[in-house]
Amino acid sequence: MSDKGIMPMEYRDMKSQQFASDNYSGICERAWLAMEKANSGHTLAYGEDPWTQQAADKLRELFECDCQVFFVFNGTAGNSLALASMCQSYHGIICHETAHIETDECGAPEFFSNGAKLLIGPGAYGKLTPDTVTSIVSRRSDIHYPRPRVLSLTQATELGTLYTPAELGELGRTSKSLGLRVHMDGARFANAVASIGCSPREISVDCGVDVLCFGGTKNGMAVGDAVIFFDTSLAEDFAWRCKQAGQLASKMRFISAPWTAMLEDGSWLTNARHANRCAQLLETNLREIPGVELLFPRQANALFVTMPEPALKQLRKNGWHFYTFIGVGGARFMCSWDTTEESIARLSRDIAEAVECYC
Repeated sequence: MSDKGIMPMEYRDMKSQQFASDNYSGICERAWLAMEKANSGHTLAYGEDPWTQQAADKLRELFECDCQVFFVFNGTAGNSLALASMCQSYHGIICHETAHIETDECGAPEFFSNGAKLLIGPGAYGKLTPDTVTSIVSRRSDIHYPRPRVLSLTQATELGTLYTPAELGELGRTSKSLGLRVHMDGARFANAVASIGCSPREISVDCGVDVLCFGGTKNGMAVGDAVIFFDTSLAEDFAWRCKQAGQLASKMRFISAPWTAMLEDGSWLTNARHANRCAQLLETNLREIPGVELLFPRQANALFVTMPEPALKQLRKNGWHFYTFIGVGGARFMCSWDTTEESIARLSRDIAEAVECYC
């Protein structure tokens, strides 16, 4: 927005809602009001404020355990600092070949861990299996190769699929038997809970997860993800890691206040359910369009589809934004906490018209 209040042309030309990422969405009302309410008077800085304490306590209640909680600005910092706290520079971190820490973190996990190597493995629908994890650990044991120390799982995965509680439980048991700690990238953890219909504890603590990076930004908050240590011994000196990495917010209350508010009224889950339902509606529409095929099962709030390349170009020409480099090909359409049925109908109509011209 310019100083005269005139919106730049590139933004005026965009559709009112987009499906490239749930990061495109704004701040939900509950989070906005919580920040406004926190914006009153002076309080202690650097996380010593009452909002941050309340948010941490609310997360302990949610996961039904005495965990250590820290708030950082974003998921990249959360994942990277958490992984650094779980291993040494000579260790290996096992993850799926499409995991965000492998494809989209610009080397941050390696940087903050002072060189720990990511050991990638394949798996259908973006998921690792116990056999794959065992195979990677057993690959080599000599001193010339990184020693596997952490298993990193993404829930929901980068392909929009979900690990079931049973799958996570098996991976957790396998990891413990192999001497691995378990990290979970939960940028869309809320969507996973909403889709599976379980408690947060059932797909984290109960499955042997040691550290969870619980995403808030993609679920209606302005900024701020929670790094939750279920194994509290791993949290030693984590506050210093955050400070050194520029992740200790001086006015922490504006990160934590939305967490408190959204955990109190359940809007963290309501928002995730809405995004999932919208993705289900979009899936129904796209399945009726000849020439459009879904690449993976739609299990949360993301869909990956294929269609003729000219149709994709036409959609972009029409003003739609979406990614084609995430995962293993196809176009990704992501629904958000504020996606409307009207926007879904517009996108579906434009896709149908674009595909019809080139099929």
